[in-house]
Amino acid sequence: MNEKPESVDAYIAGFPAEIQSLLTQVRTTIQQAAPEAQETIKYSMPAYVLNGNLVYFAAFKRHIGFFPTPSAIEAFKDRLAGYQLSKGTVQLPLDRPLPLDLIAEMVRFRVAENKVKRSRKK
Repeated sequence: MNEKPESVDAYIAGFPAEIQSLLTQVRTTIQQAAPEAQETIKYSMPAYVLNGNLVYFAAFKRHIGFFPTPSAIEAFKDRLAGYQLSKGTVQLPLDRPLPLDLIAEMVRFRVAENKVKRSRKK
């Protein structure tokens, strides 16, 4: 994908069918876990916003990148054992089933975290 996508639909459409299927699974999981979140494109990848940034995801050559922020990586690090991690990213290999239940839990964690942050600002 070279040009900046205008929408998440356009982002997903820019990949081969098997990758589109994986991206759609991640998208649906996020939407179900955070139905109030606004879907947008940030940094040329799908992003979800609710009381601030929630999560992002993107396709790469050998994995789907899921970006739930460093706090979620830390909170779920035991369950993320076996995945390649960085400060705010989980690499989900294309040759393994997606951990959709775990993604949903991490999204709900981020929704709760952002609600707490928002209530502290008021």
